[in-house]
Amino acid sequence: MKNEFKKGFYFKTYEAPFQSPFDKLFTIFKELITHTSGDFDEAINWLRELDKEYKLTDENYTIDDFIEDLKKKGYIRDEVKGDGSSGFGITAKTERAIRQQALDQIFGNLKKSGTGNHKTKYAGNGDEHTGEFREFNFGDSLERISLTESLRNAQVNNGVESFMLTENDLVVEDAQYKAQMSTVLMIDISHSMILYGEDRITPAKKVAMALAELITTRYPKDTLDILVFGNDAWTIPIKDLPYLQVGPYHTNTVAGLQLAMDILRRKRNTNKQIFMITDGKPSCVRERDGSYYMNSNGLDEYIVDKCYTQAQQARKLHIPITTFMIARDPYLQRFVNQFTEANQGKAFYTGIKGLGEMIFEDYEANRKKRIK
Repeated sequence: MKNEFKKGFYFKTYEAPFQSPFDKLFTIFKELITHTSGDFDEAINWLRELDKEYKLTDENYTIDDFIEDLKKKGYIRDEVKGDGSSGFGITAKTERAIRQQALDQIFGNLKKSGTGNHKTKYAGNGDEHTGEFREFNFGDSLERISLTESLRNAQVNNGVESFMLTENDLVVEDAQYKAQMSTVLMIDISHSMILYGEDRITPAKKVAMALAELITTRYPKDTLDILVFGNDAWTIPIKDLPYLQVGPYHTNTVAGLQLAMDILRRKRNTNKQIFMITDGKPSCVRERDGSYYMNSNGLDEYIVDKCYTQAQQARKLHIPITTFMIARDPYLQRFVNQFTEANQGKAFYTGIKGLGEMIFEDYEANRKKRIK
């Protein structure tokens, strides 16, 4: 009697992939060190509290063992604090690990959502194949010719017995145009980014870290500059992102836009763009004499008009501005709508959830089109 093999599905209880005790704690630690803006002691205190509640460790591997492994693996180093006491600080290796985790989280969500990348109407001599074919045209690169498809055409058109390959048989594979991009990411660090019991700065930091990791690893010819704006605006290096904190600041959107345009003027790339993450209204400008004009009550017409002027200036420089507004107040949305119209840019009204996915999809879409 012959053995019969039946096909089907076998269901069993989900088993999480194996993680060593260190790896399991390290994943949590990277989240905590981001929330604490690089404060190692605070992150470890939180980790100990989580351990008490969820039994993350046992007698074979404790939090103290984890700290010792962090030191051995080069993730933390001894340092002297401002008050003269000794302690630990994170290293550049940890900063890279945090950026990579942020990138994995955002791209993981993109894959799960199934939205994919935006398509572009531009096709031609690009570097990303579309899988579609067209007739060979004068000027097409020889490397683009699809040998298999061209030989198939020759066989169909001329037959096997009198086989010959002519120019009319040649086909090339289309590719999307992808230009080098210079991007400035503006992050609002005014006090409202942590008001009302909602932490908005941590997701913004994660997006910035993930975007930096994407560009440096996948698009090394692109450039990314990160600036923060409160009462003033200034740039920060990528390595300082984990330590970014909100300050007791108003929102000087004008200063941020001016600095962003100054940065992009010096870039050689044709394609330039500004991403702005903010949750509040512009409430501050710096006057020519160095003094500050501030008004947190509603939308100040004087401040708002200066914002519109900067939006129009960016448009003249062919720099589109994409605003990610983490607020849903109707009067703020009206301001963003008018600001976007002045620049002919784009605006997204979003909460904390989904911010990263939106920025990444927009970045990928903009790389695949020629900004004129």
